[in-house]
Amino acid sequence: MRSYLEFEKPVADIEGKIQELRALAVGGEAVNVEDEIDRLKAKSSQTLKELYSKLTPWQKTLVARHPDRPHAVDYIAGLIEDFTPLAGDRKFAEDHAMIAGIGRFRGQSVAVLAQEKGHNTETRLKHNFGMVRPEGYRKAVRIMEMAERFGLSLITFVDTSGAYPGRGAEERGQSEAIARSTDAGLGLGTPSVSLVIGEGGSGGAIAIATANKVLMMEHAIYSVISPEGAASILWRDSTKAQDAATALKITAQDLKQLGVIDGIIEEPVGGAHRAREIVIDTAGKAIDTALKALSGLSAEELRKQRREKFIAIGRTLG
Repeated sequence: MRSYLEFEKPVADIEGKIQELRALAVGGEAVNVEDEIDRLKAKSSQTLKELYSKLTPWQKTLVARHPDRPHAVDYIAGLIEDFTPLAGDRKFAEDHAMIAGIGRFRGQSVAVLAQEKGHNTETRLKHNFGMVRPEGYRKAVRIMEMAERFGLSLITFVDTSGAYPGRGAEERGQSEAIARSTDAGLGLGTPSVSLVIGEGGSGGAIAIATANKVLMMEHAIYSVISPEGAASILWRDSTKAQDAATALKITAQDLKQLGVIDGIIEEPVGGAHRAREIVIDTAGKAIDTALKALSGLSAEELRKQRREKFIAIGRTLG
């Protein structure tokens, strides 16, 4: 059963009526309801289109967090052939919030890093809701070093509300691990493309998003802090999250205009969760185009392009 966001209630009401009519037809209580169902379907599509044509930053935040959006594991399954997961940071433990491995993307050998939130209670607990611990970022560094050693392009899928803030993580050097992962991404001598598929939260996201090309799904968000966190700090009132979402400029459209990201991947009307296979295929085409644009550059040219890209962001926003 499809779940609806709060602002999608008009669509939910219409589709509820469609289900009622179908139930009546099956029960033999209505002779012919097809014409009415077709009318309601058209109305539902039009209503959905109107809603999504004017989403606020907060509404985009809700869409980015929709539990039915394609997750990192879905993108990997749909785009990466012969994916072989690699586990552990060789120092402490395995972190299931950070998926890592190697595989083939459209005939090219690649390394993959991805933050996975999980899609039900069991998998969310396993993946710690996508909040990566220090060992996850140290695993990311290990994979980046391996990618450089074997000349593999790097593809990363970003989807986290932020790095795990627990005491254990801090004791094991969370900030240092994030910094080293960020530095490893900036210094990588092979092409790298990062795609924000849902939430790109703070340093927890940029630790694997310091890429030559950073792309975002149309209704994804990318920010230095969550709207709720910003509201709590600025106004000491988390209910002002909607105001914070607008002020933070967290949408793909705002970030493209500011030069923080390089491209936006269009989603179907109603969000990525309404046409998962189409979205994943579209994302694959965008990643392929980005990698091909980088394929002729030397290791030093890749590092220089990446360095200048992020320096330019600081100058623009400074």
